[in-house]
Parts: sequence; structure tokens; C-alpha cells
Amino acid sequence: MGCTGAGCLAALAVLCGALGDAPGRGIKCGGVLSAPSGNFSSPNFPGPYPYEMECTWLIVVAEGSSVLLSFSHFELEYHAACAYDYLQVYNGAARDRGNLLGTFCGRSPPPPFSSAWHVMAVIFRSDRHVAKRGFAAAYRKDACGGQLTGLSGEITSPRYPESYPNDAECRWSIGGASDSGPFTLVFTDFQVEGGQGCGFDYVALFDGPTAAAPRLGRYCGSARPPRTVSSAPHLLILFKSDFNIGGRGFKAHFYSGECQEVFTAIKGNLSSPRYPNFYPNNLKCQWSIQLPPGYRVKVFFLDMELEGRSSLTGGCDYDHLAAFDGGTENGSLLGRWCGRESLAPITSRSNQLLLVLHTDRNMAKRGFSIAYVGVVPMNVSCTRTDFHIQIPVQSLAQLERNRIYLGTPSCAAQVVGRNFKIHTRFDTCGTESQKRNNTSIIVSTLYIDFSAGDEEDIHQYEVQCEPKRKEASVTLIAGPNPSRLSQAENLVDAQQREGGATDARENKSQDTSDIVFISICILAGLLMVIAVVGLVLL
Repeated sequence: MGCTGAGCLAALAVLCGALGDAPGRGIKCGGVLSAPSGNFSSPNFPGPYPYEMECTWLIVVAEGSSVLLSFSHFELEYHAACAYDYLQVYNGAARDRGNLLGTFCGRSPPPPFSSAWHVMAVIFRSDRHVAKRGFAAAYRKDACGGQLTGLSGEITSPRYPESYPNDAECRWSIGGASDSGPFTLVFTDFQVEGGQGCGFDYVALFDGPTAAAPRLGRYCGSARPPRTVSSAPHLLILFKSDFNIGGRGFKAHFYSGECQEVFTAIKGNLSSPRYPNFYPNNLKCQWSIQLPPGYRVKVFFLDMELEGRSSLTGGCDYDHLAAFDGGTENGSLLGRWCGRESLAPITSRSNQLLLVLHTDRNMAKRGFSIAYVGVVPMNVSCTRTDFHIQIPVQSLAQLERNRIYLGTPSCAAQVVGRNFKIHTRFDTCGTESQKRNNTSIIVSTLYIDFSAGDEEDIHQYEVQCEPKRKEASVTLIAGPNPSRLSQAENLVDAQQREGGATDARENKSQDTSDIVFISICILAGLLMVIAVVGLVLL
């Protein structure tokens, strides 16, 4: 849920002014900085800053631009966790953990920062002990290029989608955060003046923070550059235009390794960036699960806490997680979730499933943890007396036949041609008769044992047959490690208990305040009656 518009910024300006005053000492700090460039520093710089200060500077430049912030001097009281005196830089106006670009103290200056939009907040706090010289900082409007430290983001040429200016030179340096990994860059639109060897206008990519790093490519014309992946936690994008003939320019997205992954293993786990800590804001992350042909993907939601639904629409309009059947967002939508929910598993209809996380400019939460498993492709049929199960050998090529059995290990599969086959009568292999919805069915359990070493990993499928109709079905009933699932259930239960306790405390507090208020009203009424009686008697 973003905060935009003049009214919002005006309210924040009032907040900044309130935070910037040091009551009783006549010292002012913080405020709104709206010039295209400027400087600011800690109170009393270069002398020692005062004790017990809290200052907020809100930097606001023209919409469509970003803020480039750098520090020329930095000296604060040191603590390993910056728990005493510290400086915080926020991407945007909201003091939200998902917007936090970093917390700093000691003598090591923060790196240069570039905001994701036209607002940046800087907060300085000092405690009642040990004062140092403080800091000096400079900022400027940066309409072209900058230092981008987020896990994901968007880059556009100047004035995009209008024609970019002549004689432009822009450099975007991506990376630098301690927890970032290799970056992937994807162009969604590209139109730059062409020419042999791209000697006029061009976009060049470098595998590092500077143009001295190995070049990954140089592109011009109207063909979109290929998806590019850096080998290090830095990527430099250089855009140059000459003195004439422009174009629409380009639009590109970047993702860190933590924010875009491809999974090909039969089972796995994934989580939102920084889980179980708060995820960053301004993300678009993608996780693609791609299994061999014939498999389907079953996803188990172990834990999820995202920003809640919109109070206006009731929909997941802010932060949300979506699942698509297939490898792209053009596939069928399997679900879209937000808030804090306990979700049932979902299963794809193909061998690929795409998960996409969107987060907006504020209100970050803990995120999510997910486990997935490939549902083995199999053909199950039945007669009035028998089960017939057939599984392609190539789907379970790593397993011996005795790792695949129905009911008991004595009913193991046989290898017939290119398939594992189980053919058994209903009165063997642990089958039993049940009645469901007033219908008699035969039920058994198919076990596929993927265990390795000391780690037990047995997938279980319930196999059903309705003998009268000779109709069979199969359902995955146990996939990922059951202990992980039970841990997640316990975690959710504990959170719900904690939330209930908090509600109870709030209700108790509210009840107590109501009683006090009513008592005061009754006492006031009695005093008024006594006063009236006294006047009458006089």
C-alpha cells in the first residue's frame, strides 16, 4: 500500500518537523529537502552531536526521478548491532522495515544509495552517552543512472517511453548489498538507434561494478537483448546516445539470485527473500518449478504472512503471492493470496508451475515458506477384482523396483518393458473395503521410497477403485518431509495463540478503561445531585 500525493507528503513533512525538534533545547534538525540537490549533516557538525536526538530528513525530488545519496564524513558511536547511536536510510517515505536500505554506525560510511522512487528518508538517533562528530551527506536528483542495492527493481532510459535525449550517458550499478547474489537482467522493451557495431547509441552490460569488468554484451536496434545473468553480485548497465537520431529507449527488470530461481529437482523448498525476517519492499520475484514431462507439481504452504487485503476492495491489491499453471504469467491462475492464511495445497495441471511475489512500497511482513513435490505420472486402472498400476521407468530411473510397492513391501513392482507394473487382487497387498458417500470402494496405499542414507523420504499415494463402475483414481497423500509440515503447523498455531493472547490483553485493557470511565460518570452524577440538594436547602 503506497503513500503518494501532495497530501501524504505534507503529512510526512509535519511528522519530520515533529521528529526534528529537540524539546527544551532550541536545537532543530531534520526537515523536508525539496531542492534538486543539497547537503545536510548531524546537529552541531563537525562538533560532537547532542545527546538524545532523533532527526528525520525527508528528501523529495521531481516525480520520475530518483534520489542519489552519498556521505563525505561519518563517525558515530560504534556498536556491533548499532543499538546506541545510528543512522538509517529508507527507500521512500514510510518508516517500514521493508523499505530499510540499511542501519549504520561506527566510522565506516554507508555506500552511495539510489532510491527506487522520488522520495528517500534519512533518520539519525543518538542516546544519552558517548557523542561523536556525526556525519555530512549530499544528495541530488538523479534522473539517469544510480546505485541500485535492492533485490529486484526496474530500469528505464531517460524519458521512457518518450524518445530519449541526445548526448546522454547513464550508468546503473546494481548490487553492493551484503545479502545479494548474482543478478538476472531481463529487457521487456528495447528500441535504440541501430548501426553496425552499435557505434552510435547503445546499451552495454558489464559483469561487475565498473566498465573495467568483463563485458557481457553491447546492444542497439529494436531486437530485445537476451536474458543476462552476472557471475558476481554486481552488474553495470551503461547507456549512451550520440548527437542525433533517438528512439523509444528501453525498459528492463533485474532480480537477485534470491528473488528469481528455477527448480528442477523432484522436490524442494523455497521462501520469500530474507524469510523469516521481513521481506524487502518493491519486489517482483519469480520461482519457476520445471519437472520432467508427465509430472505435476504439488505445492504445500508451510507458512505465510503478507500484507493484508485492501479494506476498499477486499482483494489482494498490495503485497501478494500468485501461482500460475505453466512457466509464464500467461498460464492459468491457480491462486492469488495475501494476509495471514492457512492454505490448502495446490496442484498444477502440467509439469511446470510459476510462483510470483509482488510487494509494494510499504508494509512488509514475514513472508512465506513453501515445499513442493513432483506428483509421479502413473496410470491406474481396475477391474471388479484387480488393481493395475503402471509407472514409466524413466520417471523413477534412480529407484530399484523394490522401492515401489502397494500396501506392503512384499507387493513390489515388476519391470516390464519401459514401465514399473503392479498387478494385484483386492484381497492382497493391504487393500481394504470402505464406504464413502454411500459408495463402496476399494482402497490401498502406493509407496514410493526416495529415502537416501539416514533421511527417510517416502511418498504415499492413495489408490482407489469403485468396482461396480471399474473406475480408479490416485491422490498424493504424503510428499514433503512430514516433520517440516508439522513444524509449520505448530508455528502457525503458536502465532494464532499469540495473536489471541494479544487480543485478550487488548480486550481486558479496553474493559478496564470502560469500567473506570463509567465509575467517573456515576461519581460526577452523585456530586451534581448533592450540589443541587445543598442549593435547595440554602
